[in-house]
Amino acid sequence: MSFGGPQWPQDPQQQGGGGFGPPTHGDPYQPYGEQPAQPYAQQQQPARPETDSHTPDWGALADASAARHRRKRWLLAGGGVLATGAIATLVAVAVISTSKNDADRAGTTTGSGAATAPADDGLPADPTAPAPSFSSVAPPPPPSPMEFLTTEEKDRAPLDPGDLFPGKKLTMGDRVYQKGALTSTTNCAAVGKDGLGAVLQKHGCTRVIRSTYTRDGVAVTVGVALFKDEAAAQKAKEEARGGILPLAGAGVNDFCRATVCLRRSNALGRYAYFTQAGFADGRKVTKEDATVFKTSDDLGTFTFNQIYARGRAQASAAATAPATGGQ
Repeated sequence: MSFGGPQWPQDPQQQGGGGFGPPTHGDPYQPYGEQPAQPYAQQQQPARPETDSHTPDWGALADASAARHRRKRWLLAGGGVLATGAIATLVAVAVISTSKNDADRAGTTTGSGAATAPADDGLPADPTAPAPSFSSVAPPPPPSPMEFLTTEEKDRAPLDPGDLFPGKKLTMGDRVYQKGALTSTTNCAAVGKDGLGAVLQKHGCTRVIRSTYTRDGVAVTVGVALFKDEAAAQKAKEEARGGILPLAGAGVNDFCRATVCLRRSNALGRYAYFTQAGFADGRKVTKEDATVFKTSDDLGTFTFNQIYARGRAQASAAATAPATGGQ
């Protein structure tokens, strides 16, 4: 049964003289012509067909079925219209709510419906104001450490002997050297041996700093001589003869006296540096004595690095001076 429509009659059943049996629902059938037509909504059972042959009126049944289907379509159509209207109402409410939220975010509305500007968020009041500009010129490169090592006019940082040869020990790789005596003098001629003092004095040496290191019975004295400029230091290196005077003391006895020792000379900027290495017990150094050569190499490398670090520190200070007001 659908939408209150009529019941279909049960299949006919032959009883006695071929008449219809009692229906499954409702009152006993009446002759088709004796029952007036009822409105569709009030019919509770189909009309009894009128025929002498006891055959159902198929046309009437078909008309009832068609009427019922039309009612279905109208109800379905009406329900669709109502559903569509409900959806449209929901969409309208959502649009209004979204618009209200957008308006709240953008600013309040005045009585005329015009939106007012939101509160100040820190942006410039004038959007046409010029933006800050940046220079397209690259900053100059930092100065080279060598610029501060070539002349005494630029090499103005204080030079303490303890800064050039710091600490009590020197570690080079897996080798540890004990530091001995440390001195500084402006009498350059007095610290040269076998002619080196005269060469230093000739080219304008202003100061010599010496320090001694020992390891495994080998002692080495390093002497750093300062000159007015790079040219003078290079000439002193090239003309060097003899060697730097060994520095005893602080647990180190005299060495490299009346014997053969390894002497070397080099220069970096306005600094010339010299090494004198030998056995602490006075033995002569031969070409096969690798430990003496290694000791001389280590102390020469360390001295080079210390001088260059002095130039690098001054270059770094000069590069940051403009940003700190020259302090």
